[in-house]
Amino acid sequence: MQYAVVTGSSSGIGKEIAFALAKNHTNLLIHGGHDLKSLEQTKRELEQYGVEIQTALIDISTEAGQEALFAKANASGMIPDIWINNAGADILTGAAATFEYDNKLNLLWNVDVLGTVRLSKWIGREMVKRGKGVILNMSWDQAEIGMEGDSGELFGITKGAVTAFTRSLAKTLAPDVRVNAIAAGWIKTKWGESASSDWQDRATSESLMNRWGSTEDIASAAVFLTSSQAQFITGQIISINGGRKSS
Repeated sequence: MQYAVVTGSSSGIGKEIAFALAKNHTNLLIHGGHDLKSLEQTKRELEQYGVEIQTALIDISTEAGQEALFAKANASGMIPDIWINNAGADILTGAAATFEYDNKLNLLWNVDVLGTVRLSKWIGREMVKRGKGVILNMSWDQAEIGMEGDSGELFGITKGAVTAFTRSLAKTLAPDVRVNAIAAGWIKTKWGESASSDWQDRATSESLMNRWGSTEDIASAAVFLTSSQAQFITGQIISINGGRKSS
């Protein structure tokens, strides 16, 4: 049975990915940064699938936290077959929504970029030693075309970096380890559920499918990209956005 680590998996997209992997008979380490109650609830829900579930409540906005998560993931001596860097700083809801621009940028850089880079490099080395493994990162479909406003700039900076890193890491780790990223479009997570009517209209009108994407849409793609069915796919940034209309 395979073993996967999904960062930021106590809620939202990461939780849906964890469920999809568990249904696919994959043992898991699920991770949350701050909310122990949600993490434990997710663990209880996942156990119905008869897979082994470990949990890690660790703030990965620092290098020490990233090291602690990596150590936890490998504590049993089992190197993960799949590593999914889903954790991302939430600057749209909660306390961080009120931060100044520079503070938001620092948080996003530390979690989304440095967290992805360091964890990928560390697990990538171990996977190469073993001769196999899959790393999946999370990007944004507008990172390469741009979006107006502070949030567009901030996500463009950070997810653009993740995109570039993914392509380069795939070359570094080939042919033993596959590395891809999902570039998510308008996905209805916590922010989308409470977004204004203008944002609701924008999200649906910019997709050829005329709807928001769901967390299940991302999870289905994640399961495919980390499976043997995608064994000839690496170095790719896969947009899951229902097709983007030309602006």
